[in-house]
Amino acid sequence: MSHRVINLHLVSDSTGETLNSMARATLARFEDHHVIHHRWSLIRSRLQLDRVLEGLQHEPGPVLFTLVDRSLRHGLEESCERLGVPCLSVLDQVVDLLQGQLGARAREKRAAQHVMDADYFRRIDAMHYVLSHDDGQGTAGIAEADVCLVGVSRSSKTPTCFYLANRGIKAANVPIVPNATLPQELDEPPCPVVGLTIETNALIEIRRHRLRLIGASGVRQDTNDYVDHDSVKAEILAARRLCSQHGWPVIDVTRRSIEETAATVLQLMEAWHVRRGRAPGAAPEDPAAAVLGVSQPRLEPRE
Repeated sequence: MSHRVINLHLVSDSTGETLNSMARATLARFEDHHVIHHRWSLIRSRLQLDRVLEGLQHEPGPVLFTLVDRSLRHGLEESCERLGVPCLSVLDQVVDLLQGQLGARAREKRAAQHVMDADYFRRIDAMHYVLSHDDGQGTAGIAEADVCLVGVSRSSKTPTCFYLANRGIKAANVPIVPNATLPQELDEPPCPVVGLTIETNALIEIRRHRLRLIGASGVRQDTNDYVDHDSVKAEILAARRLCSQHGWPVIDVTRRSIEETAATVLQLMEAWHVRRGRAPGAAPEDPAAAVLGVSQPRLEPRE
């Protein structure tokens, strides 16, 4: 099969996040082809649409769009038909399905998911929380956490916490350091505690890269416990034993993306609340209520 290069135009009257996510998820199944993305966001006037049409004329290719304004939709669709390029409104089928099930018309309101409501400010508050409680800072604040992640250095705790914060989750993280005790707040944690682990070789490579970034290349890596194979392996095993002693579930992040790790953390949070007799959504402040369904996550490394 010959490789093909195409232009893909993503046209949105909002931030374009929906289109970007859909395009990324779909194009992941076409590894052997090259797609040039043209992202057009915040298209809310005819003048702005004209710029899109000019770009489309110079570099024609399929168009995916999310436009609420009917005149802009029609202008884009007519231009695509004239240029002979396919054009698809990606949300129409979902909207039609839900209108039929709900018996109500969808509002013609752009960027409806980006309102500054209580959920928005909860996400901002969660971001501030993660900044203040990263890498073992402010351990007394664990009492306010929705979840606490523990693990050895460079096991993806911080990026996972920030991803969770974008879902409105206050996530603290505490490093497991050799010969150091955990903060006493974790003796009887008020929230779920989840351990993150990673394979030895993968962790060593990440740590070596980290050393290069911070200008520590002069450190003799063959004698540095931070990247010594036997030392790192022992560190990981000790961390897993510690989690086992406390009954904390452990997620192997070696072959998981941050998004997959965060999704598994959310499942574990849900299960934690269910075990304590609080149904998901029973408490308005419970961010885990956003997770649909309860399933046992797979914690072993993926194939």
